[in-house]
Amino acid sequence: MILNGKQIVIFGLPRLDSQIESTNYTTAKYLAKTNKVFYVENPYTIKDYFKLKNSPAGQRRKGLFSIFNTDVIETELPGLSVIVPPVLLSINFLPEGAIFRAALKVNEVLLAFKLKRFWRKYAVKDFIFINSFNFHYPALASYFKPVLEVYHSLDPLILPFDSKHGLISEEYLIKRSDIVLCSSKALYEEKIKINPNTFFVPNAADLTHSMKVLDPQTQVSKLLDVPKPAIGYFGAIERRIDYAMLAKVAKLNTDKTFVFVGPVSEEFVPEDFKSLKNVKFTGPVPYSEMPSVVKGFDVALIPFKKDDVSRTIFPLKLFEYLGAGKPVVCTDFNPDLAEFTGDTVRFSSDADGFSKAINEALLDNSPSEVEKRLAVASANTWGRRIDEIAEILFNALKKKSVRVAESG
Repeated sequence: MILNGKQIVIFGLPRLDSQIESTNYTTAKYLAKTNKVFYVENPYTIKDYFKLKNSPAGQRRKGLFSIFNTDVIETELPGLSVIVPPVLLSINFLPEGAIFRAALKVNEVLLAFKLKRFWRKYAVKDFIFINSFNFHYPALASYFKPVLEVYHSLDPLILPFDSKHGLISEEYLIKRSDIVLCSSKALYEEKIKINPNTFFVPNAADLTHSMKVLDPQTQVSKLLDVPKPAIGYFGAIERRIDYAMLAKVAKLNTDKTFVFVGPVSEEFVPEDFKSLKNVKFTGPVPYSEMPSVVKGFDVALIPFKKDDVSRTIFPLKLFEYLGAGKPVVCTDFNPDLAEFTGDTVRFSSDADGFSKAINEALLDNSPSEVEKRLAVASANTWGRRIDEIAEILFNALKKKSVRVAESG
């Protein structure tokens, strides 16, 4: 990695104990291999605190919420420490305007006050600050003097909770950042219009984890003790999934079990889909158990809706599935994906085509096909992606130091 020995602060949207693997925390883990990284997790609001204080997550952070506490949560990586922010005001219910922005400033001041205490205690200075899709606190970096300010754009802002204030906040973030990173071409095409220093770095896979599926020692999860063949999806079960199309596919394939493994956003899943006899929801499982779950899939799915929003999605699970050697059937929601997968993934636009692709995939699992999938996954690993990000940051630091020297 070209970036070595730097201090990096990553302000991420997911928390340490998020139910799903995230680009945000994965980026922190890989950069921490050759740098000192502090991952600042998304702050609890007052509402979050009272809802979660007696949960395992709340108990884990007991005593760490204090604005004066400067203890970090150490991780399995020597270079990565996690900072628990103070509890902040619940303000998203406020309408956009002067009152909301004043309340937001109070939250950012409280957050910055605590973080500055960490900087003093751990001698954090001349650091790179990466806002990893935490657009809720857009001005946080303005309270420090990072040598480089970066915004990592990972998804479109669609849900009302995010878009209510996020559209304005994110644009502010993009404009003020030295570098903007985007996880899809569609996001890149949007953001580069606002900030010319925008780069496209797609998501990837942790191949060492995915390939555990191929290890004879890995046992199939008991969650996959279902009538075969098992057609599986691993990840968040929420807005972007095309349930109407999947319902038709499930009805066309009553001899198969469609298994959805992950946290369920109940408000988005139609009751008639949940009631189908050959559709099974397991609930969330730790990411560490992904290999044993995916090993039980005969075919892996990415069944996202095809719309303007999905055009911006570059899903993590695509290369995770391929890194597990599994046949993949995907809706054609993002045409850019074919560029990265060659002929290893079947794309389809409707229920009949999706059903046909699943049946073809069940017959297409020869050792040579598995090798082709692994080769594609090997070209799209997190190691390679983080090296790309590191090079972008290194070059930006070099250019910035030249400008400073010239102006001096």
